[in-house]
Amino acid sequence: MLKQTTLLFFLCSTLANAAIAQQLTFPKSNIYLFKVEQEGDGSLSFAQPRYLTAFNPEGYNNNPSFFSNTELYISVREPGSTQADLYKLDLEHHTRLQVTATPESEIAPERMPEYYTFSAVRAERNGQEEALKLWQFPVDQLTNGKPVFKYLTGISDYLWLSSQEIAIYKEDNPSALSIVNTNDDKMETLATNVGPCLQRLPNGNLVYVQKSRYDDWKIMEKNLFRRKEPARTIIETLPNADHFAVLPDGSLLMAKGSKIYRFNKFTDDNWKEVADLRFYEIRNISRLVVSTDFQIAVVAD
Repeated sequence: MLKQTTLLFFLCSTLANAAIAQQLTFPKSNIYLFKVEQEGDGSLSFAQPRYLTAFNPEGYNNNPSFFSNTELYISVREPGSTQADLYKLDLEHHTRLQVTATPESEIAPERMPEYYTFSAVRAERNGQEEALKLWQFPVDQLTNGKPVFKYLTGISDYLWLSSQEIAIYKEDNPSALSIVNTNDDKMETLATNVGPCLQRLPNGNLVYVQKSRYDDWKIMEKNLFRRKEPARTIIETLPNADHFAVLPDGSLLMAKGSKIYRFNKFTDDNWKEVADLRFYEIRNISRLVVSTDFQIAVVAD
């Protein structure tokens, strides 16, 4: 059971922003942690299970992000609350720390490349309009945060490529994957009709899901050093699945229901089942996030 400590932070916004929470959806979800162990035959086993969100079992617990192998940031909304806040889970000492407590919702925390700051998507009001904006905050929480971009809104997911470039996902019609320069806000669109999950392979290439009107969604690999070249197909996704994780060895994980599948483009010709988490009463997995030391955070409803 995680011990509770609280730090109320970033209390500088107006109560008018609370209405924006209605623009986001907060389905019931929980987060579990496993240690992934690779066997001699190359198979994976999931050990040392932990239930991380027992403090909010009926609420929204999502967007896990490893800031280190012992620090997991998540987005939390308790039942009856008007917004989601960010929490830091200390995996070593089994404690949690509330990081934000604002009238707005903060989701999708990520550590920024220079290490001393982190970013998150904030739902805020701009005049009479409501918008999702990317903010950055100091990890030491000594000062308030600030927007990453002055005007750019609509970012619902993203991935830092460097301190100057960021891949962003905008849920427009159609959805779009773009790369934005933080120095001048110049945007280069790489693909449309894509999924929200953005990851990098060990070789530095960007991977994402290319959707279609049919069921043949594909995980694509884009060489960021040769951006004019078309992206290459790695494999079709599991049916209607658009979230995946990249293991340190470059293989991919996807989930469907209670089962987790793995694909290694160098050794496999299709997805292979590596775990079934029904034993832990985990039924509908929606997101997988992997740390550098082979821990995996599992989000399920």
